[in-house]
Amino acid sequence: MTTVMITMRRATGLAALALAATVVSPLAPVGRAADIAARPEQLTFPPLTFNPPRAADDRVTLGNGIVAYLVPDRELPLVTVNVLMRIGPDLDPQGKEGLAGTMVNLLTRGGTSTRTAAQVEDRVASLGAQLESQMGAGGPGFFGGGPPIGASESRVTLNLLSKDTDEGLGLLVDCLKNPAFQEDRFTLRRDQTLQSMKQRNDESAQIEDREFGFLMRGENHWSNRYTTEASVKSITRDDLAAFHKRYVGPKNFILAVSGDFDRATMVKQLEKAFAKWPTTGERPGPPAAPTSAASNGWFMVDKAVNQGRVSVGIRSIQRDDPDFYAMRVMNDILGGGGFTSRLVNRIRSDEGLAYQVNTSLGEGVYYPEPFRLIFQSKVRSVPYALQIAQAEMAKMRDSLVTKDELETSKNGFVEAFPARFTTASAIAGQLAVDELTGRYPKHPNYWAEYRDHVRAVTAQDVQRVARRLLDPEKMMVLMVGDTKEITIGDPKHEGAKIATMAGGEPKHLPLRDPMTMKPMPNP
Repeated sequence: MTTVMITMRRATGLAALALAATVVSPLAPVGRAADIAARPEQLTFPPLTFNPPRAADDRVTLGNGIVAYLVPDRELPLVTVNVLMRIGPDLDPQGKEGLAGTMVNLLTRGGTSTRTAAQVEDRVASLGAQLESQMGAGGPGFFGGGPPIGASESRVTLNLLSKDTDEGLGLLVDCLKNPAFQEDRFTLRRDQTLQSMKQRNDESAQIEDREFGFLMRGENHWSNRYTTEASVKSITRDDLAAFHKRYVGPKNFILAVSGDFDRATMVKQLEKAFAKWPTTGERPGPPAAPTSAASNGWFMVDKAVNQGRVSVGIRSIQRDDPDFYAMRVMNDILGGGGFTSRLVNRIRSDEGLAYQVNTSLGEGVYYPEPFRLIFQSKVRSVPYALQIAQAEMAKMRDSLVTKDELETSKNGFVEAFPARFTTASAIAGQLAVDELTGRYPKHPNYWAEYRDHVRAVTAQDVQRVARRLLDPEKMMVLMVGDTKEITIGDPKHEGAKIATMAGGEPKHLPLRDPMTMKPMPNP
């Protein structure tokens, strides 16, 4: 029997999860029956030993001040370069909502001063490469995974064969340094944006997410300043050029580079590619926090669908809050842990009221973000499912979690921890995001200490933070669906009535005009 150790630090893909795999040779003798466990839960494994990456080991500063994280991985002949920037919709001037997103989108799609958009795309295709730009979160990440950027951050990503690194860097830098915002591509982007805006009220999920944001952060917060027909049509190519000149430059770049390269050689290639920048760029400060209190109470939006969507929200914490780890465990036990969580077992498994139910803890990067309980159920079942959810949150506040629940949750966080760093790309991306968002300067040992903080959480901690967070007086309940049917409820559960739980009739919110985002009169 031969033991094969796979080093996770530089491994790629699923192979990285096999930290200590045992490989049985076909010529090896078959083990005795006494050596084979009778049941799966009787299997024993050696302790997991994993040391997370240290930012200092991969961090370099280029001659022009750009910080880069370089993580070599020679398994495949590929290189991935991510350029991260603090560019988000919070930087849009009043009345020109959509400017930042349009500029970032066209960086890699609108041509350059030396190449048309078609020429850039043809050359990228001929190299078998991929070159993309994106503002904000919301997708699975480029090429199967990318730096976990937030809503107020952007990235430009290049992936190609390592033999073409110099040419690929040239294309990437040309797009960043000399964008042309080609007229036909600019017009196409504008038309696509306007067309997608018309569909804003088509799906109840979009309505729910939008109104949840308004209720949690206030009408005037930057995250709720949506594009309108007027704002999109007001954007000009001169606006794009001025915005680019202000924010796209070395001071606003963090690089995450991974793949098949020699570290010293890559430093030289990056120094050459990013030298002689025409403008330094500007690194904006943190995006503004909400200035108004989060709404509480009960709200409804009428939508003629037979499935009701429900969100329960309350403003949560920032990621550097001392209660961060205890709240993560509490959230995991309540609804964030899938089939091991209480809400999933009660609402889905026991009662069959919802296919999916979960909770998420708003671990705000720059300011506290909302805790959210969310599920979708038949409109008549909404009140009963909400009654169960309320009871489970009260139970979390009023009693200690069990020993098994606590250990299952903590072990889940600890054992899943190495999966954050399964690939060189994941390592470089996470470290670069930590740099961009300020975690590394404030907490350089964050990842090294993470598991110890999780292990230290007690049942008393979980109850304490549940009482802090799950305050029924501060909660907001939003329901989207056929409001008449939701109000009637399920005749099999007459005790579950919205008016009873809400202490009266919920406030009815109107749909918004998709092109102006102004509330429309209720029918």
